[in-house]
Amino acid sequence: MIAESDDALTIRHVAERLIKSHPALDAGLVQESVQTAYEELRYARVRAYLPVLMERRAKDLLSSDELPAGDS
Repeated sequence: MIAESDDALTIRHVAERLIKSHPALDAGLVQESVQTAYEELRYARVRAYLPVLMERRAKDLLSSDELPAGDS
């Protein structure tokens, strides 16, 4: 079995967190948003903040119509 890279694990964990906190959203759409956020931030120098920044950016990518009121 091939071990997942740190970045792949980070992407998966962020997507899982967002899917759990917003179960009404399409899981595929959430995963696409997280992947896009990762692509935008993957060259960040300080990797410790990558999961938090990815989650915030993914939420921004999801339109306010898709997130329940008060969650954006």
